[in-house]
Amino acid sequence: MMKNLLVILVAILSMNSIVYTQQTCIHVFMAGDSTMANKPLYKSVYDTIMSDSIPFPFLEKGWGQLLPQFFNEKVIIKNYAQNGRSTRTFIEQGWWDSIITQVKSDDYVIIQFGHNDSAVDRPDRYTCPADYVKNLTRFVEETRSKGAKPIICTSVARRKFDKQGNFKDSHGEYIQLARQVAKKENVPLIDMYEKSKTVLIQVGDKASEKLFMHVDKGESPLYPQGHIDNTHFRKTGALLMDTLFITGLKEQNIEPLVNELKDTHHEKH
Repeated sequence: MMKNLLVILVAILSMNSIVYTQQTCIHVFMAGDSTMANKPLYKSVYDTIMSDSIPFPFLEKGWGQLLPQFFNEKVIIKNYAQNGRSTRTFIEQGWWDSIITQVKSDDYVIIQFGHNDSAVDRPDRYTCPADYVKNLTRFVEETRSKGAKPIICTSVARRKFDKQGNFKDSHGEYIQLARQVAKKENVPLIDMYEKSKTVLIQVGDKASEKLFMHVDKGESPLYPQGHIDNTHFRKTGALLMDTLFITGLKEQNIEPLVNELKDTHHEKH
């Protein structure tokens, strides 16, 4: 009898510990596009000789995918960013509902859209400027209605240079619109566009290739002829975007998150 009581007591204490841990953690939800999204660790190539699919490391990484390694165990990051989504399709396809139904008081919601909203040649994802503003505002208002804290990020820059090596913008008015929503709604803004643009200019046209999905011919069986993608990141580029985001957290004095950075990233800005 006493042994059974001890087992029950230990089980109750363990459950209380789990509940306490969940309550004391900071939950961070991420809403965005493919530059932020989680990517598969492996993709397969069919080998005709072996008549089997062989997995190979997938080189592309989203900056939200690697962000958890910058924080200690008290920060739980739930990355809902999706490839190819604009604010409009993120709402229409239920991804925003997946976030907002979970959000609780003092959680954070990081919002980064613009790459696909601005794609006027892609009607499956394009969002006109007025609706982009309306959707960002909705994200902010619904996040706050749950007692949570929104953070708006401008889109990370694409790698685009002219023949003279000068950086060229490819997002149009959507960067400024995100800034305007953040200012109007008094939301912390992390200007990922300006930060990443500055880095690309500093690094330069040729050297910045290593940050993006530039794969040499023969480097990966997933890209036998090589691959050039100036929007999405390899691990080095994604980690660099993370450091820019962390810098932004410090600049905005978002102390609940800054205080939970791992020691190697905890230096004051």
